Amino acid sequence: MQAWQVHENGEPGEVMRLADVAPPTPGEGQVLLRVRAANINFPDALLCRGQYQVRPPLPFTPGVEICGETEDGRRVIANPALPHGGFAEYALADARALLPAPDSLDDAEAAALHVGYQTGWFGLHRRARLEAGETLLVHAAAGGVGSAAVQLGKAAGATVVGVVGGPEKAAVARELGCDVVVDRHAEDVVAAVKEATGGRGADVIYDPVGGQAYAQSAKVVAFEGRIVVVGFASGTIPSPALNHALVKNYAILGLHWGLYNTKDPGLVRHCHEQLTELAARGAVKP
Repeated sequence: MQAWQVHENGEPGEVMRLADVAPPTPGEGQVLLRVRAANINFPDALLCRGQYQVRPPLPFTPGVEICGETEDGRRVIANPALPHGGFAEYALADARALLPAPDSLDDAEAAALHVGYQTGWFGLHRRARLEAGETLLVHAAAGGVGSAAVQLGKAAGATVVGVVGGPEKAAVARELGCDVVVDRHAEDVVAAVKEATGGRGADVIYDPVGGQAYAQSAKVVAFEGRIVVVGFASGTIPSPALNHALVKNYAILGLHWGLYNTKDPGLVRHCHEQLTELAARGAVKP
């Protein structure tokens, strides 16, 4: 079979090479899947660079989410088991973690419904307990993780403020359904969010960026608000001033979605059922 392999760490475009390799052999509890579609995620870039929490042995095939097909013909969504990731004709996955691909989505859309949307659902509903009528601020609202949070926030009945970088991304954020879009390249984010919320701030802030975005979040989070820390795409891990959180009565919530696969797989399945229903009625569209 053909697979994109990484033999040394570096930038994805420089270290990924298409190679002819033998199909992987399933281990205990694993299944072999024919890859129908593979989604590209930021963790794939981190894997190539050797900067992800998990560091598979070299050489490896990246690709952390796919829509695949089982030997008996079932169409499923899965997180491939590294080092045999999804950027190949075949991949391995945990048999217990397979999820049915929604009939309302094609293969590429189904693959994209998994990591980003599960992260968004867990961040907004499990961790932040977002309620209808609240204001949700999403950093990097036009990105993969951010766009999922925007759609899920709208589906939950929240007013969504999206922060983006540049006019093209601003247009994408509006198409996704953001009620207010703030271009950080052209506007003062803190001033714009305060104006949009009448000075109250955002009840829930979804931050996959870190760095300066987190500093802005701390200035615009509402009383008893929740900042959900999802990642650090900026490359800078902030050091929160806990006295500030105390004085303003807000919560800082971490989210590592992958832990739920081992700690509470039943909740992952429940989330998938919710996402499948939302996709069927067009409330989310990867």
